[in-house]
Amino acid sequence: MYSLQGEGQGVSHPSLALRREEPSIKEEWMEKINDVRIPRSAMNKLIMNYLVTEGFKDAAERFQEEAGMSPGQDLSLLDNRIRIRDSIQAGNILDAISLVNELHPQLLDNDRYLLFHLQQQHLIELIRLQKVEDALQFAAEHLAERGEEDQGVLQELERTLALLAFEDPEVSPFSDLLSPSHRQQVASQLNAAILRAEHAESSQSQLAVSLRKMVWAQEELDRKRVRYPHMNLQTTSIEEPK
Repeated sequence: MYSLQGEGQGVSHPSLALRREEPSIKEEWMEKINDVRIPRSAMNKLIMNYLVTEGFKDAAERFQEEAGMSPGQDLSLLDNRIRIRDSIQAGNILDAISLVNELHPQLLDNDRYLLFHLQQQHLIELIRLQKVEDALQFAAEHLAERGEEDQGVLQELERTLALLAFEDPEVSPFSDLLSPSHRQQVASQLNAAILRAEHAESSQSQLAVSLRKMVWAQEELDRKRVRYPHMNLQTTSIEEPK
């Protein structure tokens, strides 16, 4: 009879031996992060800075009461920026432009690219409402000349007008233009410009700046092929290095 082992002989199974596994890079990384102690006052300041910079007045007022944290400015000054942001997020772009012109008459004249993005968003809203003739007329009267002057503007304009080629633009390759996040992107760009016009200490929140620094650092590490636990901003999770 064929046998895999001789009589009286045992088979060694190293893989079954009990061994202490080495901690993963992610585990070591998390241990170091957990050892970091950030003062609550510093976290509160970071949160309040974000709420004020982004114009979340109600949340800032509640946080001021609950955490006893000063916003560093009169929160009523946020009202105009909130009205402008809400108009954009509701798709009322012309109302937002009118409000900006009342508050800062030179702002859009001095930032033509910002003006283009606002006009582009208005064009998107017309397409969303299936007002095809109005959309084409608006593009011809307000955007066509800008497209001839700037190749980048022309490419963005072409992507926007391409929505008209689809019966259901929501499922087209350019559907990202119709997403709420695109409105938010335009609103954030305008909010930053208003803060600069009002000579604010910063046109962006400290939290947003920190996140961009982290993204840049990860890109640099990836470029240099360094193995490290990667933070996925979409899932807010720490991933093992690949």
